[in-house]
Order: sequence, then structure tokens, then C-alpha cells
Amino acid sequence: MLARAAECPGVYAKVSGLNTAADAETWTAGDLRPYVEHALEVFGADRLMFGSDWPVAVLAGDYAKVWRETGAVLSGLSDAGRAAVLGGTAALFYGIREAQA
Repeated sequence: MLARAAECPGVYAKVSGLNTAADAETWTAGDLRPYVEHALEVFGADRLMFGSDWPVAVLAGDYAKVWRETGAVLSGLSDAGRAAVLGGTAALFYGIREAQA
């Protein structure tokens, strides 16, 4: 179903909340990896964005763990790919520009 949605070029996806679907006490990056890798495969980093799912995420770990384990899952991406998923894609999708100093 995710792959079918990805066939539409105007559809983007957010990676969030996966930890709350895993074992609340023991989940790791390894539990998230198959789902994130599939999303990356079908959407690519340029149409995939990280979402903290805060405050719901705290039901199965704190924000620091979500951030750390998501980073571990994304560690195999290029710097550009990680930057896209961790903020660049969202900035483009939502039309957010960095403030100029």
C-alpha cells in the first residue's frame, strides 16, 4: 500500500510513531529499520520526512531515544539523504525557509 501511494509524485510520507507500535520497553533501531528502509526505497529521501510524534512517542521511550534510534536507522544514507529526511524534505514540503542572519 505504501508503494502504491509513492507512485503519486505529489505524495510525501512522514516517518513517525514507529516506536509506539513496537515493544515499549525494548525497541531499538533494528525494530524500525525494515519499515524505514521500505519507505526510503519507495519514496526516496526527497519525499520522506522525520516526525518526532511527540508527545505520543513518550509512551514508548523519550524523545532522545526516538532521535538517537532514528539517527541509527538513517546512518547508512548519504549526508544529503539524512539532511533531507531530518529536515530538508519538510522545509521544502511546508515552504519553510531558513531565517537569514
